[in-house]
Amino acid sequence: MSDRPPQHQDRQPGHEGEMTPQPDYQPRYPGSGRLSGKTALITGGDSGIGRACAVLFAREGADIALVYLDEEEDARKTEDLIAEEGSRARLIQGDVSDPDFCRDAVDHSTSEFGALDILVNNAAEQHPTDDFQSISPEQLRRTFETNVFGYFQMAQAALKVMKSGGRIINTTSITAYRGSHHLIDYSATKGAIVAFTRSLSQYCSDRNILVNAVAPGPIWTPLIPSTFDADKVADFGADQPLGRAGQPNEVAASFLFLACADSSYMTGQVLHPNGGEIIGG
Repeated sequence: MSDRPPQHQDRQPGHEGEMTPQPDYQPRYPGSGRLSGKTALITGGDSGIGRACAVLFAREGADIALVYLDEEEDARKTEDLIAEEGSRARLIQGDVSDPDFCRDAVDHSTSEFGALDILVNNAAEQHPTDDFQSISPEQLRRTFETNVFGYFQMAQAALKVMKSGGRIINTTSITAYRGSHHLIDYSATKGAIVAFTRSLSQYCSDRNILVNAVAPGPIWTPLIPSTFDADKVADFGADQPLGRAGQPNEVAASFLFLACADSSYMTGQVLHPNGGEIIGG
């Protein structure tokens, strides 16, 4: 049974501070230095999965460049959480659909921290509709520009400075594998991200830069109340085998595994923290 009351936010990507209950982002265990001396750039890092990754990476010793669209309050909160873990943060505001911004974000990160070791492509948007015919060219373009073009552009910029041992981790979705009749354009972008991950991993293999992805199922993030109507939000995730939506800190550990030396023999792969739904079995 969900403990979430019906709720809705009128603007994407949503604000974590307005959610009830608050998502669980805190790491579940002490750090062990698995990212000591590393620098990570995380898009969509102000809230949700991005915040959970930022705090966990910081606990493991990484400095964090945090890219966010316009959620200043959430970004400042995440900056404070990173500082509490003893790591440095650099906030970078802008739109990943803009290639000039992506280049600037990488430049700001490297000028602040001296290197870029890990890129987490996580920023996304989605616009549900039950009528495929009503998806406008503008919506289609915008969804692809954020979810796919932004990943390409960030990876292109990062690979100009990333050295051997670097990591690129892309956020795809369970919808890339099972589809979604009311998120057709979003699901198409997430399928593109899977193919992008596999192809880029081959391109980067000679440089010993590993490229992998995470495909979350239903996770309690600001994108949910800012996407769906209030009643759907209250029941979000209840149809999963585990009977509930996941929390951001239940997903962040998959990103950490792919970011650290534990995944040194994995590239072109996708992890599936999705509450028990069997994908491609």
